[in-house]
Amino acid sequence: MATDTPLDRFKAVLGGTARALADEPEIELAYTADAPTQSGKHIKVPMPARTLPPEQVAEARGFADGFALRLRHHDATIHNRQAPGDAVARAVFDSAENARVEALGSRGYAGITANLDTAMEARLRADPITRARTRDEVPLSTALGLLVRERLTGVAPPAATLQGLDLVRDWIEQKAGGDLDAMALAIDDQRAFAGLITRLLEDLELVEGDILPDESNEGGDEDEGTEEQQQDEGDEGDDQGDEGQGEIEARGSEQDSDAEDGEGQEQGDETTDDMDGEPGDEGEEGMLPVRPNRPPADMSPQFEYKAWTTTYDEVIAATDLCDADELVRLRSYLDQQLVHLQGAVTKLANRLQRRLMAQQNRSWDFDQEEGILDAARLARIVVNPTLSLSYKIERETDFRDTVVTLLIDNSGSMRGRPISIAAISADILARTLERCGVKTEILGFTTRAWKGGQSRETWLAAGRPPQPGRLNDVRHIVYKKADEPWRRARNSLGLMMREGLLKENIDGEALLWAHSRLIARPEERKILMVISDGAPVDDSTLSVNSGSYLERHLRQVIGWIEAKSPVELAAIGIGHDVTRYYARAVTIMDAEQLGGTLIEQLAALFDTP
Repeated sequence: MATDTPLDRFKAVLGGTARALADEPEIELAYTADAPTQSGKHIKVPMPARTLPPEQVAEARGFADGFALRLRHHDATIHNRQAPGDAVARAVFDSAENARVEALGSRGYAGITANLDTAMEARLRADPITRARTRDEVPLSTALGLLVRERLTGVAPPAATLQGLDLVRDWIEQKAGGDLDAMALAIDDQRAFAGLITRLLEDLELVEGDILPDESNEGGDEDEGTEEQQQDEGDEGDDQGDEGQGEIEARGSEQDSDAEDGEGQEQGDETTDDMDGEPGDEGEEGMLPVRPNRPPADMSPQFEYKAWTTTYDEVIAATDLCDADELVRLRSYLDQQLVHLQGAVTKLANRLQRRLMAQQNRSWDFDQEEGILDAARLARIVVNPTLSLSYKIERETDFRDTVVTLLIDNSGSMRGRPISIAAISADILARTLERCGVKTEILGFTTRAWKGGQSRETWLAAGRPPQPGRLNDVRHIVYKKADEPWRRARNSLGLMMREGLLKENIDGEALLWAHSRLIARPEERKILMVISDGAPVDDSTLSVNSGSYLERHLRQVIGWIEAKSPVELAAIGIGHDVTRYYARAVTIMDAEQLGGTLIEQLAALFDTP
């Protein structure tokens, strides 16, 4: 032990503390440069520097203490049974339960309380509540979690959240103040506490009274699953010759294919082109022939977003970011992660395929004067030669030539299960749509560095001019091009598993880039689906501009696309309410729901005339 460094000793002590707090000797504590996570008894917390700065030490302790207390004081079975089905209500439910666990576990322990406060401040740094200027911009889950914590511990919320919290505090207190007061009496009883949260949700009109979604439709889902399974067995049998459907569907996700430099630069220039459309926009037919090419400067007179420099930005193919052998290894790792999802998501993909193929069925008009000879009616001529020949004409199908782009958030907070499931879902979807004749492009967006990269270096060298705009090097990744067969891009999707790839997210520019690629496609119908788990965050940019700089840009880009482009835009938020940004959006609280939600959203888009 004499050779142990202070960092080694800190790690050993923190692991022992976590096991003691959780009363669980089998906890495994690891360290990460990305978002802290917990999966069962496996905990990952931020890695402090070798010199053990006090604030980094407190942050690591705070996340470790929080995860350990959750293992000790939280029953997942009770929680899931009483949790609501609505995404926003579920987020509030989870946030309030987390406040209960931390308040219960830290009673009488000033050190644990201080650690948890530090971890909470780290989580809130990127939360929209710190930048909210109107009530609609305040995430209700964060606000309710802070108010519940205040009631249970008597400690005021962090100063950075007070302005946003004040926008909704009076409304919450008026509607559900009594429910908040009652929670302190039920802190030791999770089941009773969950009942109070449910009542609070009813008082805030986030759920309807007397509805507990988990228990209300379990049987129905099982029955539907049985029926779907019977139908899908036939589908899977049909597809066995098509390179083993089970294998394909289960594997899903990451990377790109061909070298994208040339095309990347071409398409990068098109970032200034027209933007695509509103999901389900009824005026789409009239807009399609026009396809105006408006530059981003035409978005609105007050569109002030800019980048300090684009010199270090890149659009790159996944295959150019690592060698082929590593891609194969990463793809194999991805497949191992998600074997258990194979059956469920494959079943949903088969359902989508049936719905799409049904829209492409041929129909005929018979007994025509000209067209294709109707062989089925030749027998009539043999029986009665005086009858004239019968012809048939194929009707045109309403199913239009379509291309789908999946734009996946590759930020650090997606690390772990979310990015794995996003990758596998994209893979399965690309395979399914390819069988239906629908081309699919899979893109990702992140930054080349943490904390600004070379863009920030040039800004510092220039003397730190004020309001520099976007101050990081963006990286846009092409995992699969629309014209590329799924087989060629399959290994590319494994890149999402690569350590160190996922960094920060600048959503507005990524949306412009994906849209510009899509609008240049020749297909009649264009669909862009965004998968993200949070608001745009780049510490380097937000530290020298307004706190809402990236978020305001994202809202302006979305508004412009939805109002002026023929592209149909939709989004799926993982643990983050994207319905505040996108007209057509859905929020899920568990990454496990992503595959089914993605397929259902696309099915709904295809069902929309």
